[in-house]
Amino acid sequence: MPQLPPLARFGGRVATGLLDVTSDPAALDSTGFWAVCADYGGRLTCARFRDVQEEPVPTPVPGRWRGPRVDDWTSSLDRAAYTAGVRRIREHIARGEVYQANLCRILSAPVHPDADVDDLTALLARGNPAPYAGTIRLPGHGVEAATASPELFLRRYGRTIESGPIKGTGRTEADLLEKDYAENVMIVDLVRNDIGRVCATGSVSVPDLCVVEKHPGLVHLVSTVRGELRDGAGWPELIAAAFPPGSVTGAPKSSALRILDTLETAPRGPYCGGIGWVDADRGAGELAVGIRTFWIDRDEGMLRFGTGAGITWGSDPEGEWRETELKASRLLAVASGTYEVSEEGPTC
Repeated sequence: MPQLPPLARFGGRVATGLLDVTSDPAALDSTGFWAVCADYGGRLTCARFRDVQEEPVPTPVPGRWRGPRVDDWTSSLDRAAYTAGVRRIREHIARGEVYQANLCRILSAPVHPDADVDDLTALLARGNPAPYAGTIRLPGHGVEAATASPELFLRRYGRTIESGPIKGTGRTEADLLEKDYAENVMIVDLVRNDIGRVCATGSVSVPDLCVVEKHPGLVHLVSTVRGELRDGAGWPELIAAAFPPGSVTGAPKSSALRILDTLETAPRGPYCGGIGWVDADRGAGELAVGIRTFWIDRDEGMLRFGTGAGITWGSDPEGEWRETELKASRLLAVASGTYEVSEEGPTC
């Protein structure tokens, strides 16, 4: 298959005409339009494009996306291993080492060599529309990712920055537990501390706390944290202070990262990282938390997807496993081509 040309899609915009690629975050404060993919493990890819046009996401073409079958997916942690991990985190909590940790697993399935992540974008837009959907296709640089993320990691306009951490998930609002609200407040405090490291003193606020948002097939608790960048701080300082996102790590972040490293058996890749765009000419940008995200691993010939849940002392191991299943089921059906959208709405 001939190598597909690089492109990036965010909302109703498509960027083409790749100019250069760098791992230096300082480039985001230079000039031009950049697509950004930051892996959870720290690898940063910034791609500057020449042409940015308004263009709706294409309508899916039947048969063009060659996705895996639903039963082709395997998990880096099976049910027994995941629930054991939840119990292990609760032991760490009991010892006072951590208050919350976000335990994740990576799902993998063989992908057709001709698979184009941009075709998956079209399916996701129909089957699981999301406020921070985006696609980056840089086949020569190891980035082929499509996200249907509902979560804002970092938004910047001028000196104002915002983050929109999500914590708390249920099928309906009635499913949300006291544990979900406590977890959200805990992560909001973490995000306040993160961005407070690069914001002017006294400028960090929380205009929205624990707002219930409806998304396809589930609801989330979402908060907003806002601040003003201090003089001398730009994208490099902001990313360094906030990365990886607090909502997909835990609190305290350093302890959560250490514990998760002992429990998770597969790298997260762009899942739980940051995916989005920066318009350096306008001093604006928007990075999503890389959840509800697919990526193609060409070296292994696999399509990958991550799912996880925040673990607290109040967590039930089986309940947390079911939450990871809830978050994944609709998206895996879309990627496998078994999720159809009719005039009456989506159906499995």
